[in-house]
Amino acid sequence: MRVAVEGCGHGTLHAIYASIQKTCQIQGWDGIDLLIIGGDFQAVRNSYDLNAMSVPAKYRAIGDFHEYYSGNRVAPYLTLFVGGNHEASNHLWELYYGGWVAPNIYYLGAANVVNFGSLRIAGLSGIWSGPDYRKPHSERLPYDFKEVKSVYHQRELDVRKLLQLRTQVHVGVSHDWPRKIEWQGDYEQLFRFKPHFESDAKTGRLGSPAARYVVDRLRPKWWFAAHLHCKFSATLNYDQETNSTSGRKLSMDADRLHTNDDTHNTNNVNLESKMEQSPKAEAPSPLANVRNTDEIDLDMDDDDLCTSKPAIVESATSAMPPHDTTETDGVPPDLRAQLPASFARPTPAAAAAAAPSMSHPEAIVNNRTQFLALDKCLPNRRFLQILEIDPVSESSPITTSAPYRFTYDKEWLAITRTFASINPLASPVSADEGEPYYRSLIETEEAWIEENVVKAGMMVIPENFQITAPIYDPSVGLHPKDHPKEYTNPQTVAFCKLLGIDNFFHASEEDREERRLKAPAPDSSGGRGRGRGSGGKGGGAWRGRGRGRGYR
Repeated sequence: MRVAVEGCGHGTLHAIYASIQKTCQIQGWDGIDLLIIGGDFQAVRNSYDLNAMSVPAKYRAIGDFHEYYSGNRVAPYLTLFVGGNHEASNHLWELYYGGWVAPNIYYLGAANVVNFGSLRIAGLSGIWSGPDYRKPHSERLPYDFKEVKSVYHQRELDVRKLLQLRTQVHVGVSHDWPRKIEWQGDYEQLFRFKPHFESDAKTGRLGSPAARYVVDRLRPKWWFAAHLHCKFSATLNYDQETNSTSGRKLSMDADRLHTNDDTHNTNNVNLESKMEQSPKAEAPSPLANVRNTDEIDLDMDDDDLCTSKPAIVESATSAMPPHDTTETDGVPPDLRAQLPASFARPTPAAAAAAAPSMSHPEAIVNNRTQFLALDKCLPNRRFLQILEIDPVSESSPITTSAPYRFTYDKEWLAITRTFASINPLASPVSADEGEPYYRSLIETEEAWIEENVVKAGMMVIPENFQITAPIYDPSVGLHPKDHPKEYTNPQTVAFCKLLGIDNFFHASEEDREERRLKAPAPDSSGGRGRGRGSGGKGGGAWRGRGRGRGYR
């Protein structure tokens, strides 16, 4: 199966599709079966959606997705994507369980598993932020300046559902890199290309521990990511004796996902340093060694390309240089020792006791995962890779032939029903009851899915896209004074009806209008502080968070 993989979309669908077409012409192919985009897709339907996207106002652009949403264009290739940290988050919120954002373009939702032909594909949207990880998806329109960022942070409930999978997945996709994945590839070259990554990698702050838990649990043949705007590959070998620990503890510090983990993903792309030019429809060779000339960098311009030669190592921790003696929050140990006991971080042993371990499922047989991160679509950038991907084994339960369609995943539907009583929008989120508790419930729900969905012939994902928000009107401009409205998406309604579960993403028009009228006007400045203190370098309405890492 021919699969094209692209890094960050950034609203450049025309160029991405043209690049695939050109690459196929060069290779003598008649096309591809599927395009996977690793986030920052920017499904902006109209100008109002820009008020729900985390991006400085001066860099706002409507992009070209709206042409596909309105029906003026149709995507030439079936497209699948996860959410990133620069999205029309209000649009994706409507499709929490996944759905079509336009004809032929499918969003995987906050977390999901779908089948495509013989491939089983899992996705996790968003990026890591420790303080928000155990919170609900409580952000509701109209978003304030904090919610427009927290809305795309990964949540434990979504990850918990992915960790219940007990059968083999072939492809995994996340926007954020799995934490410590850098040590499984040519990290020296990566740090030469991205010097500011090194300190975060050595202090365990680069990437998402949630994504790493999922990849270590599912062990797919391929795992794709984006976010950090470079091409990088790595290999995870799970058949190594030192890398065979079961479940969540595999190659991870025991306290990585503890409730008190206050680490943020500090490597978000900073749009303050350099204005981008619109990408041309070029199709560079996926393996071309070219100079990076257009990077929007976090601290400085980079001169060398990250040429990713995988270096197979035994575990994610064995390749790591010694950690710095300074805490990851910048507080030296001698000062931290003077704080009251209540300020102390939990010990790894205490955290390990708080996090239930998970046995490795026998049906997950793959023991080698290839990781590939790609850049964004700009000239002379390594943003596109076309692969021929086969399932891990020939015993795949999906045996459809081309042209392929997305189908629901029986196990995932059962997991969704198991967790359906938990309102993902409400606080507090119920505690993790442990794998044995959920396993029996999921088995019961699988029988329900077999009887009510499989036997009813309802496993093909319906192509039921409908326009919800108004289409783009150029006369409104890029800085409308009103907030976007919240909509109930008919696809979410249909999905909840299919599974017989409550739709927590519906509200009355009166409730929505009342919240919208009470909200302050959207922040039209888009300013974003980059240094310490209020506003920091560049001023603006938002408070900087040190180290000049850019907005989240």
